[in-house]
Amino acid sequence: MKVLFFAQARQTAGCPEYTLRTDRPLTQAELWASLLTTFPNLASLQKSTRLARNASYLDDSELLQPGDEIAVIPPVSGG
Repeated sequence: MKVLFFAQARQTAGCPEYTLRTDRPLTQAELWASLLTTFPNLASLQKSTRLARNASYLDDSELLQPGDEIAVIPPVSGG
């Protein structure tokens, strides 16, 4: 599963992407648990961050498949 970090999530993780090795579907909670093990600083963004799978925002109940591309998108401000 390819995980892409955007905006503040990229700065917090310290990298633009991460490959999460899994051979089974994951819930969003399981994905977050795995990410926080590797990138504990992301905890500060978790509540305000949206996840997208294959370019579409996720509903809370959707499972993430091993071949999915996941985007971690924190809130951004513009002007």
